[in-house]
Amino acid sequence: MKLHLIIFAILIAGFVSYNLFFATADDRLNTLINILYASVLFGYISFMAYTVLKKMKK
Repeated sequence: MKLHLIIFAILIAGFVSYNLFFATADDRLNTLINILYASVLFGYISFMAYTVLKKMKK
């Protein structure tokens, strides 16, 4: 589980650093990238929750 949290922290740091330093000038493209990145983050959260529930079932 520790590895999952490290990967999640790296993804969060990437999201924040993108929005602070690497954001595109085109607002529509920037919004699209933010939505896709946030979808990956929420997908990873659901994967972690599924993994925790699966471990609790054992």
